[in-house]
Amino acid sequence: MCGTAMFPAGPPWSRVRVLQVLWALLAVLLASWRLWAIKDFQECTWQVVLNEFKRVGESGVSDSFFEQEPVDTVSSLFHMLVDSPLNPSEKYLGFPYYLKINYSCEEKPSEDLVRMGHLTGLKPLVLVTFQSPVNFYRWKIEQLQIQMEAAPFRSKEPCMAEEVCSMSWYTPMPIKNGSVVMRVDVSSNGLGSFIPDKRFQMNINGFLKRDQDNNIQFTVGEKLFDLMPRYFVGVSSRPLWHTVDQSPVLILGGIPNEKYVLMTDTSFKDFSLVELSIDSCWVGSFYCPHSGFTATIYDTIATESTLFIRQNQLVYYFTGTYTTLYERNRGSGSWVRVLASECIKKLCPVYFHSNGSEYIMALTMGKHEGYVYFGTIRDGQVSFEMLPRKWSVCEQIGVTTCSIIWSEYIAGEYTLLLLVETGYGNASKRFQVVSYNTASDDLELLYHIPEFIPEARGLEFLMILGTESYTSTAMAPKGIFCNPYNNLIFIWGNFLLQSSNKENFIYLADFPKELSIKYMARSFRGAVAIVTETEEIWYLLEGSYRVYQLFPSKGWQVHISLQLMQQSSLYASNETMLTLFYEDSKLYQLVYLMNNQKGQLVKRLMPVEQLLMYQQHTSRYDLERKGGYLMLSFINFCPFSVMRLRSLPRPQRYTRQERYRARPPRVLERSGFHNENSLAIYQGLVYYLLWLHSVYDKPYADPVHDPTWRWWENNKQDQDYYFFLASNWRSSGGVSVEMDSYEKIYNLESAYELPERIFLDKGTEYSFAIFLSAQGHTFRTQTELGAAFQLHSQVDVGVVLADPACIEASVKQEVMINRNSVLFSITLKDKKLCYDQGISGHHLMKTSMTVNLLLPTGGGFIWALLPGNAPGAPYAIFYPFFLIQDLVTGDSGSFQGSPCALLSLVATFCWWWVAGPQWTASRTTARTKSTASTAPWTSNPRGAPRVIRLASPGGCSHFQAKPTSQAPTSASQALPTVGLLGSHRQTPARPLTPRPLHIRPHPLHPPLASLHTDH
Repeated sequence: MCGTAMFPAGPPWSRVRVLQVLWALLAVLLASWRLWAIKDFQECTWQVVLNEFKRVGESGVSDSFFEQEPVDTVSSLFHMLVDSPLNPSEKYLGFPYYLKINYSCEEKPSEDLVRMGHLTGLKPLVLVTFQSPVNFYRWKIEQLQIQMEAAPFRSKEPCMAEEVCSMSWYTPMPIKNGSVVMRVDVSSNGLGSFIPDKRFQMNINGFLKRDQDNNIQFTVGEKLFDLMPRYFVGVSSRPLWHTVDQSPVLILGGIPNEKYVLMTDTSFKDFSLVELSIDSCWVGSFYCPHSGFTATIYDTIATESTLFIRQNQLVYYFTGTYTTLYERNRGSGSWVRVLASECIKKLCPVYFHSNGSEYIMALTMGKHEGYVYFGTIRDGQVSFEMLPRKWSVCEQIGVTTCSIIWSEYIAGEYTLLLLVETGYGNASKRFQVVSYNTASDDLELLYHIPEFIPEARGLEFLMILGTESYTSTAMAPKGIFCNPYNNLIFIWGNFLLQSSNKENFIYLADFPKELSIKYMARSFRGAVAIVTETEEIWYLLEGSYRVYQLFPSKGWQVHISLQLMQQSSLYASNETMLTLFYEDSKLYQLVYLMNNQKGQLVKRLMPVEQLLMYQQHTSRYDLERKGGYLMLSFINFCPFSVMRLRSLPRPQRYTRQERYRARPPRVLERSGFHNENSLAIYQGLVYYLLWLHSVYDKPYADPVHDPTWRWWENNKQDQDYYFFLASNWRSSGGVSVEMDSYEKIYNLESAYELPERIFLDKGTEYSFAIFLSAQGHTFRTQTELGAAFQLHSQVDVGVVLADPACIEASVKQEVMINRNSVLFSITLKDKKLCYDQGISGHHLMKTSMTVNLLLPTGGGFIWALLPGNAPGAPYAIFYPFFLIQDLVTGDSGSFQGSPCALLSLVATFCWWWVAGPQWTASRTTARTKSTASTAPWTSNPRGAPRVIRLASPGGCSHFQAKPTSQAPTSASQALPTVGLLGSHRQTPARPLTPRPLHIRPHPLHPPLASLHTDH
């Protein structure tokens, strides 16, 4: 529940003393009673490591994930299973690794807990999700999962007990061709201790090898074991650049005067410090003057198979050994220097892949100033092309000299956005935003950035029209940020400009002009974290106008005080942030801590919701005297007591998710523990199950449409006989293989949350409902002369469509007055107006649809656009995020929720189209004048996006286009917005120009008859 919390603060002390107590107890006071009830259970957590087969059962060992070939160590065991439903003539292989699973709780030995969990029936369930590859020309696009039940295994250590001293659970760690990034979700079967679900990254590290002594070494350099404080203390933070959801190995440089980098294949759960084996040879020249040599690795970018670095003006790349991605090994033997004759001043990342390739950009200086080197990576092969192809940017915008200081690539439009600096003699520098189309070779000047920062005069934002007054502070832009999900463009430096159409920009006045942005951490789910040159951290919800300071802040002081009181190992009085990044829509810091002259590098969560909550309550509380005591009273910011999703359809029809289930073979032993032979058989069964999936081509004449049915086709009739053997402990080999334990799942139920991806075919729709129970009085009655009695809700829903030409949404409202609740039924539908689609699932465009909650403040409704967390709400924000597309592709964030939550639904649709830039929307009014009008869909004069209000107070499901001109205030509920993926494209009408010649499609393009589809 969400309610005003009141607790005694002690005798009548001075106000200063009371405030000190407040800061120390604030988080405790804000905790709901429900969280108190489950606190003891939340202290337990899953632990997962990787083990080779020969090290199964050993304690304290963990292996690196780099072996990719199947192993032939299990086939001899299957020949012993003569009286089982298996065909002994089939070839059974195994995987190189197992997952070892334990769990631990605070102040309790892990061995005792695991043994207790096993005796009480606890069994971990492991769900492995394979990420689709970049090159869809070589590999089939699919969303594949396998769910496995873990098998208990006794440790090999000597034990005096009769049964077991220490144990763990094990499952095979499967590998799939085309996938090098895998998510492992561990959950409980519901018995034994309560352990929250946990996700792990299990990625293949193609930059490791074995030496002659069978020791594991890095191929990119030499691993260092001494993390000296001088490498990190006082060092400026730097961005973490990589291809989103596709990079198995991340790399981070920036260590002063050393060619060292941090490398990780677990998203910094663990990491290694590596000295790179590069020559570091650089000689200055006339066009590339020697301005000071340093060994520091400045820019680092990770892709699916290749790492890029910049040292001084030199650029190197290294391709990993990934046999699961290529037909043959294309790994580099050493670092490869590229653009050797060029003077490179900066590398710019491309966050999303497209057309079966990944991309990178290099900005030059000297003889080729005004050009961009555009790099393409496909199957580990790297090529660069200098753009524009004919004349430089400087020549095409009509200036003698210019400098490109940032480049952003919009893959869905084949467009480069260039931030260009020009200087005219002794005059001040001017900056422009230039658009260059890589397909048509057309260049267009989009926007002239004002010379000085505007005078906001107390406003939260200001529409740049050219008539506003300006301060004396010059604008110093540093970069451009584009979110392909919602098409928002940001220009950042010592200011923030935001645009939804690349032409009209809004100045966000909350960010102080005295600061300068160093880099932005992007979630691509609507939330953006900003790091300044002075290492301050700010927070922005895309589409809104408020920018919030997270560090340093009052909220951060409360949080750090509470963490130090709890003696948390993740915080220290002396710490240095190395980078800030998003993972699964959550913000994380990589921090170097100094405690008692000892250093430690840790990854920790940046609690954005709590920081914003603390900042609200440190300024909004009351002290009331009750007899001889002072009482703390906090304002209740949570408008809802209940929020649930209802009427969710079964997910597999819309998600195209293919899931298999595998259970370990039954062991014929009284204790139920497995041995090495039974675990090896488990490996072979999981391998064969996935092999059946890979070779199954889904012919239309197949009577079952299930790749597993041929496995048991001839033995299903003898299932009772095999059960009789197992029940009487007569199965050969000491194990019993049950045919029902290896199957494809078709009847998954909805987990009371929106799926990560939703696929809509032409003309189909997806419906769900939102149930809200509000606190206080949220309904009113209204009677008009000549009209029937009507019930009105003061809670409404606003829908914002990024591409209404292809998608339509409708909302139907049902008021439940007896429950003080309201039910919103939302339907998303493809309008059958977007065509020009090629092979299904390829060339997807990202678009967005946002459902926002409208709350009454004063005399009307206000709204806030964009995802993340509501700055005006003291609780976590629930924002389901889902994709709608034609075939399985892409990735996105997952459901985030809490007992008290605002609603922000962001849908990701997958269409693509060629259409004009005009957006239109029909506007009708229910039970009023029977007129309808159609008008261009544009921004209102103040620049706020329009809201499509779909919920009628009277329950009528009508469509009404209604502009909003009121800016969000501090009391508004800024609701999270998300982006959508689509396979339709909305771009200005243009001829379908082929890609540049250096982007070569794979000759083995999959024929239409072999396409993978479930329908």
